[in-house]
Amino acid sequence: MFQDSPIYDRLIAERGDIPTQVRREAERVSREVEFAMQPLLQSRGPAPAPGRPAQPAPTWQRGALPPGPQQI
Repeated sequence: MFQDSPIYDRLIAERGDIPTQVRREAERVSREVEFAMQPLLQSRGPAPAPGRPAQPAPTWQRGALPPGPQQI
């Protein structure tokens, strides 16, 4: 990343390569989340074909009012 940078090299020697450690941890967390989400994604069925928009999630809707006088 930083070539010929004695300050950066010294920081790495003193503190460790924090950007690399963070990147590895982010990749690990991403794999764990993907693993945890597999059952949910599989229960929703196949993913939509590329270029086709996904169907919106169903929402609750109020049914029609029964016949008769309506109270306000």
